Amino acid sequence: MTVYPFFIHLGGFTLTGYGMMMMLGFLVAGWIYSRELSRRGFDAAIAWDSVVLGVLGGLAGSKLYFAISVGHIAAFFSRGGLVWYGGLAGGVAAVFAYMWLKKLPFPVLLDAVSPSLAVGYMLGRVGCFLVNDDYGLPSRLPWAMAFPQGAPPSTAANLQQQFHAAVPAGTLPIQVLTVHPTELYEIAMTFVVFWLLWRWRAHRHAAGWLFGVYLVLSSVERIVAEIFRAKDDRILGPITVAQILGVLLIAAGAYLMRRCSHPLEAATA
Repeated sequence: MTVYPFFIHLGGFTLTGYGMMMMLGFLVAGWIYSRELSRRGFDAAIAWDSVVLGVLGGLAGSKLYFAISVGHIAAFFSRGGLVWYGGLAGGVAAVFAYMWLKKLPFPVLLDAVSPSLAVGYMLGRVGCFLVNDDYGLPSRLPWAMAFPQGAPPSTAANLQQQFHAAVPAGTLPIQVLTVHPTELYEIAMTFVVFWLLWRWRAHRHAAGWLFGVYLVLSSVERIVAEIFRAKDDRILGPITVAQILGVLLIAAGAYLMRRCSHPLEAATA
């Protein structure tokens, strides 16, 4: 299957599928978060304040992570470089600062926002698919896809030079290869993560337990996806930076789950 980027041209303005899904992701995540806050007895406006701060902090964090990873501060001002873990760190820092200033209960709100984080990430990956970005390694599976206008195009030369991927011997450098549609893998896995978090949102553990579950499940999802991704940051053999960070987040999430696993007694559920 051959897939091309999705664009909408409005006069001299071009709207990308990624931009549309990012906007939709923030709106849907904010709506779900506001519903969960209302269920827990909090002002729903907290959700929309958090969305605005999360967007600003996330953009700054993702760009900073990208600039550090490429070793050039000018990359901070480039159009690319929206890295998930950097965005998560920047967004969390901004929202934590907001919670601290407002004297809001961190663990309760982290539980409340967990399903929203999964939804936002899932819709962001839909955007990646629509612009043919973040695809996988070469594959001949029936569902493998070719991205002739991807970011970058999935040619043999790009896969070899940019991602150090193995390609069949004798393949012409300009030949477009089919690859794992890892964006779709992540969409499917993250939907399962969201479904579990939504199902468990009324848990009877102490506040903070569900956020620990989110850290574990979302990190496992990312570690699995990275196995098939075309990446240029494999630093320990096949291991990527994102997988190492994922292991650390799994440890943090498991710690939270263990610490908060006792039945909830008096706090907000």
